[in-house]
Amino acid sequence: MAGLHPTARSAWALVTITMVHSLAAQNGGSSSAEIAALWNGETEESVETGLAWLASRQEPSGSWVADLGHKQENRYEVFRTATQLRTSGQGHMGVTALCGMAFLAGGHQPSRGQYGEVVAKCLGYVLDQATENGLLTDGYSDDYSGTPMYSHAFATLFLAQIYGMSRDLRIKEGLEKAVHLIVDCQNSRGAWRYNPFSQEADLSVTVCQLQALRAARNIGIQVPVSTIDRAVRYVRESQVPRGQLKGLFYYKIYGASARSKPREYAINAAAVTALTSAGVYERALIDPPVEFLLEESGRVISRSPGHFYFWYGNYYASQALLHADGGDHAGCFRGYYQEIRSHLLSTQREDGRWLNTEGPGDAFSTAVACIVLQVPMQYLPIFQR
Repeated sequence: MAGLHPTARSAWALVTITMVHSLAAQNGGSSSAEIAALWNGETEESVETGLAWLASRQEPSGSWVADLGHKQENRYEVFRTATQLRTSGQGHMGVTALCGMAFLAGGHQPSRGQYGEVVAKCLGYVLDQATENGLLTDGYSDDYSGTPMYSHAFATLFLAQIYGMSRDLRIKEGLEKAVHLIVDCQNSRGAWRYNPFSQEADLSVTVCQLQALRAARNIGIQVPVSTIDRAVRYVRESQVPRGQLKGLFYYKIYGASARSKPREYAINAAAVTALTSAGVYERALIDPPVEFLLEESGRVISRSPGHFYFWYGNYYASQALLHADGGDHAGCFRGYYQEIRSHLLSTQREDGRWLNTEGPGDAFSTAVACIVLQVPMQYLPIFQR
């Protein structure tokens, strides 16, 4: 599949995706074939240009560099710049994993196809950076940002996706160690925070870990059921129980700033993605945030294009609405995708990248844009319903 010409890959996707079982379609939602039909030549050309830019920015180590930091309200506080990482020979693990998934989303696999070597080098970098306890981090450079569990989760998800597509046994050991670290780091609340073994918790970091665990479990990696169940329980507990915002999700429910940010687009998108990836489709849980996402998507595009909230939010919104497409929200992904595709195609730079005006940098935004645009191809296991 990865060795096919892009046009051939598109036709292959349209034929084979019809075989994917779709719970949403059974409930009146869009079928996998209808989702695949959203892919067109203009989108393909845009993605190819974006992937070419990403490939040109890959470091000799197989990594991508980006500003290392963490969000501080609406700002992105930088601890180490991309230039500093490049000078020290280090990469940004989280951004590298997202870049790798951008290529996987197009069917490119290690040493196969147009970008096979790019993917192979990316895979080699991620595996080479694994520490003895399984943490995926480049020389602990992520410690400067205080958010290594974010990067670890995205890197674990990348390994799970590539192992699920290739079944390359070389990947299995690194993936298993990465999964075991996530399991060991789950705290008494059933959640995770920025650093390994933290007793604090927030929904954003927890969703990243939960999705990585479910992706690994779905392809045969052993993950305790109790770990998944406890994480899902934490997500459930994060839902606003009453009042005008009933049904939306808090960013945090314990500690400082508890019961905060229930109207945050990215958090609600992440919550739906976490639930559906764990096989939870209860309408009382799913419907309120889905309705909120559909109402907010246009405002997010007009209000904060280029901001890390826009990119992070739509990374999860594209998955949330794909899997929630059914019942009262039949066709919701189609409408969302047409809107976000129109925006992305109109804002792509001539050199192929998308701008990240506040955040890690353009490698991050370009990777997310390519991932979102390629959702209809449904090559990534996390996009298969």
